[in-house]
Formats: sequence, C-alpha cells, structure tokens
Amino acid sequence: MTQPIIQIEKLRREFPAGTETITVLRDIDLTINAGEMVAIIGQSGSGKSTLMNVLGCLDNGWTGSYRLAGRDVSKLKPDELAELRREYFGFIFQRYQLLPDLDARENVEVPAIYAGANRSARRERAERLLDRLGLSDRMTHRPNALSGGQQQRVSVARALVNGGDIILADEPTGALDSKSGRELMALLRELHAEGHTIIIVTHDAAIAAQAERIVEISDGVIVSDRRAADAAAPVEKAVHPIKRIPRWREALDRTGEAFGMALRALSSHRLRTFLTMLGIIIGIASVVSVVALGQGSQQAVLERISSIGTNTINVLPGASAADRRSNIRTLVPADATAIAAEEYADSVTPQVSANGTVRYRSVSATAQVVGVGADFFRVNNRSFVEGAAFDEDSVSALSQDAVIDSKARDTLFTNGEDAIGQVIIIGNVPVRIIGVVAASTNTFGPGSNSISVWMPYTTAMSRILGQSWLSSITVRVADDADITEAQASIQALMEQRHGTVDFNLQNTDTIRETIQSTSQTLTLLISAIAVISLVVGGIGVMNIMLVSVRERTREIGVRMAVGARQGDIMQQFLIEAVLVCLLGGAIGVGLSLAIGFGVGQLVSGLSFIYSPTTIIAAFVSSTLIGVGFGFMPARSAARLDPVVALASE
Repeated sequence: MTQPIIQIEKLRREFPAGTETITVLRDIDLTINAGEMVAIIGQSGSGKSTLMNVLGCLDNGWTGSYRLAGRDVSKLKPDELAELRREYFGFIFQRYQLLPDLDARENVEVPAIYAGANRSARRERAERLLDRLGLSDRMTHRPNALSGGQQQRVSVARALVNGGDIILADEPTGALDSKSGRELMALLRELHAEGHTIIIVTHDAAIAAQAERIVEISDGVIVSDRRAADAAAPVEKAVHPIKRIPRWREALDRTGEAFGMALRALSSHRLRTFLTMLGIIIGIASVVSVVALGQGSQQAVLERISSIGTNTINVLPGASAADRRSNIRTLVPADATAIAAEEYADSVTPQVSANGTVRYRSVSATAQVVGVGADFFRVNNRSFVEGAAFDEDSVSALSQDAVIDSKARDTLFTNGEDAIGQVIIIGNVPVRIIGVVAASTNTFGPGSNSISVWMPYTTAMSRILGQSWLSSITVRVADDADITEAQASIQALMEQRHGTVDFNLQNTDTIRETIQSTSQTLTLLISAIAVISLVVGGIGVMNIMLVSVRERTREIGVRMAVGARQGDIMQQFLIEAVLVCLLGGAIGVGLSLAIGFGVGQLVSGLSFIYSPTTIIAAFVSSTLIGVGFGFMPARSAARLDPVVALASE
C-alpha cells in the first residue's frame, strides 16, 4: 500500500490588503498518496494556485500543518525548502518559465546543477529526456526558437531531470493549442503510469476529468474530493538517481554555472554593461596613471640630482631656502676660499649667473652665462668631449676663456666648425672657447638652460655682471668624509665668518628627501581624488545591479523554484558585479598604459613608470568595489519571495 506523500491539516493562508486581511485558503485538509494523479479544480480566485504554491514549498506564509514525506515543512528554513524543491518537485508552468539565455539542454540541466549532479551524468540525462520528448533535434535551440508546445516539453524534461517524484502542473495546457495540449496530457498520464505523483491545477473540467482524483476548491475551501471509479492503484515509482559529486565539486560547479550566467547577462546588455563600467574605467585609469606619472617624474628628478653628485653641499645666500628677496649679497669669494681650505672639502666652486646673448658671426642665441671656479666641472661631474677646463691661473688672471656645452656648440657653429679656439661675443665681451662638455639633463642650479656658457667667476663678476658677491657656493665633500659632519662644519665656519646666519645650506640628500616626500604627498592627494571617481563608479554599479535584479525577477523566481539556494542567487549577482568591475579595471589599466605610451611619444622627458604593485592593487580595488557595491543588490535578489518573483512581469 502506498504511503501519503503530502499531508496538510487546517492549512490557512491570509494576505494583508490595506487595513484588511483576505483569507485565500480556509483550514484546508488534504492527503495525497505517492503515485496518485490529482486534479485541483476551481474558478479563478478560488485559491487553487495558492494551494499549489504551498504544496510546492514556494509559499511559506501559511499557518497549519504540512508534512511532505514525513517532514514538517513549517519548521524548514529557505535553503531547506529549496532542497525539498530540488529533491521532490518538478514544476510545469503555464508560461513555461524557461531561461531565455540558455538553450533547451541547458534549461533542463539547471535543477541538476543545484542538486550537485555529475556534469556528464546530468547532460546525458537531459539529452535522454529531450530525446524521449521528441526534441533531439532542438537541444541547442533557445526558447525563442521553439514553439509553445516544444517549450512546454522542455519544461517537462526540466521537471523530470532530478527525478520529479511530484510533478506540479499549473494550467499546463493553458498556453497550448488543442493538439499540443492533448500530447502534454498523454505525457502526464504516461508519467503517472511510471509512478510519478501528478498534481494538476486547472479550471478546465475536461482536463481535470483525465485525472483519477478530482479535488474541487471554491472560496478557499475544498468542496469536493472524488475519485474515479475505475482508478487504478498507484504504481510505485522506479528510482533512477543521478550520480552525485562531492560537496566541494558541487560548490565549484554551481560557481561555474553562476559565472557562465553572469557572462551571458553582461553580454546580452553590452551597452548598459559598458556604461556601468565607465566610472570604474575612469577611476582605475586615473589612479594608475597618476601613480605612474608620479613615479616617473620622481625618478627623473632623482636621476638629475644624482648627475650633480650625491656628496655635494650648496651654500646659498639668505637665512633660509624660503628667503625670496632679490640681490641678497651675503656670500663673497673669500667664503669659498675658506671652505676650500678645510680637510673635508674635495673641491669647491663659487658661482654667479646671468642670462645673456651669445653671438658667433651671424648666429646669436640666448644662453645662461655662468661664472664658476676652476673646480666646477669636478664638483658637478661634467665630462669634456673637446678641449679642457680653465685653471686657477685663469681665474686669478680674469682670463676671457669659456667652456660651452655640446648644445651650444651645435647651435652656434652651424657649419660644423671646430669650436675650440673660436671667439664668441657675450654681450660686448669677446671670449675664447677652450672646451666643450657633454650636454646635461640636470635642471638644478646653473646650467639649466639648453645653451650654457661657463667662464671664470672673476671674469664674469668684473667684466659682465659688475658685482662683488656670489650667487652660491657648491662644495664637493671628500669621499672619506661624512657629509653630515661636513655640513655642520660649514655651518660653524660660515657663522664664525659672518657673525650671523645669513646663509642656508642644502645637500643633495635633503633635496632628494624633499622631492620624494612632496611627490608622494601629491600622488596621494591626486590618487585620493581619483578614488572618489571609483566610489562614484561603484555606486553606478550598485544602481545598475538593482535595475538588473528588478528586470530579472522572474528568472530569479524560476531558479528558486527549481532548487536554487539563496546563496546561489546571491553568488550569481555578486559575480556579475565583480565581473563588471574587473573588466572595467582591466580596460582602465589598458587605457592608462595607452595614455602613458602616448604622452611618452608626444612629450619629451616625461615618462610613466608602472608598478606591478599598483596594477595589482587596481584589480584588488575593482574586486572589492564589485563585492562591496554588489552585495546589496545580490542580497536583495536572494531574499525575493519565489511566489512573488514568479508572478512578476
């Protein structure tokens, strides 16, 4: 004798309607045995669809008692109800409720995926069911390429893929033509003969008459429950379980399914997906570009600092580097002579400078004219390509000798003349070129112009500038001396000579630290601004995902009906959000690389240095934004009521 598979007692379902409560089911008592074919009949509004939703564990807002195969359904949590739907029920909906982005075979496989079925086994079973239902040549067609009858047969196959102990058919022939309707009813009778419990919800008396038992409901009350006189005894259903996989493989399989669905969803709305990504693209490109530009600029500056030596100290006029007064006359040549006499001083050069016009025959150019000591080229590591430097005798004798850089040579001697020995005019003073040094990219201190001319500082002061004070003194500290101690000694010597602090000292390490600190601060500031665009982009992702949840509410309901857990739904939408942000991050990084390449080609001396750490951090940020801003839409989707979701338009 077959056992009751469904037992309900005093089942009541009420819905709030403003300040009132509508009672749809009134203390229903119903028992259905395994293997029965039951038709629940009633007019629209009688409560039959609500009863089907309760029986299918889609609606849990009822009161009373409901036991399914001996389990008390009222005590089960949402994921446990989803398990019951996977293990016991197969749904055949009036409107088919197939997922539009999946083909027929994939639609059939969905419940088996959530049930943890082996991939090859579930595919084989899906193909076997579709073949049995006459759809062997339509397996790879999507729902919009199938007729109504074919779609309904796909939904039957989906209902059977996990076994379908209980088939719940809601107005199964309502959307079919008469021929397709007859074929479907014949199929349901065939399934009943195989031992499936068939529950048909219909308002059509002709359809109900094909069942062996008819339960009539009116105004939420069962008014009759009659069995056909020739009803055969229920047949025990044969069990054909699908091979299951380990739980970790099951979780991985479900993740793969969610990933695939996410890709399909994004692909089917390409423009919306791109617009959603736009904020992320701009934010990531901004952050990566700013950091790369900051690192490139910092490295370039530090290289230029290194080119003037890492063990030099500059003595500058004025009590501090912030003293911007013009014509500060606190440094004199005797200060440089005193410092040069100290043991820690490897070499010392006084410096004065001015801009002037340099002429050679008919060629003239604006250059920076720098008066320096004989040790200038050693102090600043300048290498000669032609000739030699002037010496101390030239400085003492106020000789009119000069050293130019290679850029000045190429500018003045356009016909390829040998520069050494040629006479050029600086202002109104003729000077003879005795050496040519390689051009430098150093932009600090004298020699920053593209064309530079160096001459003895005594000559420059007396014959060109007409001044007795110095612009600066540069000291190269001996290799065996400590630069910090040397700076302290210079400080003490200058205070002793001047009787006050009317000078300031800078060494290249201090400049380096200042530049690094300033660069990092600016990079951090601009990056913080760029991060704001990332947050705005994240908010855009959240808004679009909320819209997506609303648009796909019915799909969510279908997935829940065939056994998806809340975690499965949440996972799918989280993956979509993360994919949007990761793709946006990848495009943003690519855009940043393109910007860096373009700027490097167009702007000389400006480079972007990309750090793998920064790029990795960009992708991590994208992922976190996807998870953070996608969580609320995903949770909203996971908490949908299956009944409400299925009824949405």
